[in-house]
Amino acid sequence: MDKFTTLSGIAAPLPLINVDTDMIIPKQFLKTIQRSGLGKNLFDEMRYDDSGAEIADFVLNKPAYRRAQMLVGAENFGCGSSREHAPWALLDFGIRCVIAPSFADIFYNNCFKNGILPIVLPQDQVDLLMDDAQNGANATLSVDLESQTITRPDGSAISFEVDAFRKHCLLHGLDDIGLTLEKSAAIQSFEEQAAQARPWV
Repeated sequence: MDKFTTLSGIAAPLPLINVDTDMIIPKQFLKTIQRSGLGKNLFDEMRYDDSGAEIADFVLNKPAYRRAQMLVGAENFGCGSSREHAPWALLDFGIRCVIAPSFADIFYNNCFKNGILPIVLPQDQVDLLMDDAQNGANATLSVDLESQTITRPDGSAISFEVDAFRKHCLLHGLDDIGLTLEKSAAIQSFEEQAAQARPWV
């Protein structure tokens, strides 16, 4: 998993409440267990019409947001089914941070496990960032995980809270496998001792 330390880039505004995981990545794209290749189908039913042509007024199809690295969303972002393909699709598109007033729990947890930083902020602060995001390429947000701040285009900063353990994992690029591998020496030592104590196993 890639480390998350700082991120500066364009934030795409998505002021829709209850954006569920089927909107993020529709069910027909869940056949793969590969984490790559899903970005082209992110928000598929909102980005493309029935013929596969882009819907021009959807935010990620607009020139200013085609390379967005952040999303500013609304309440209950990531609700619906628990599919891990949702953060996979966001990450494959290039989204490393989602800011919203609230998230569905499973989606929120899956984001951390896949190198995406979900940030919960009060509605009034989300509204400020949503206004910034509406300015497109003229508005870059900067997220610093170490200091837990978001710097707006005018230079003002907004602080956010994040669980200390999850912060550690993101800063060091540790998913569940990475956390286990940190203990590889202890695991190896245990296995050797177990083999000596119970050679018949």
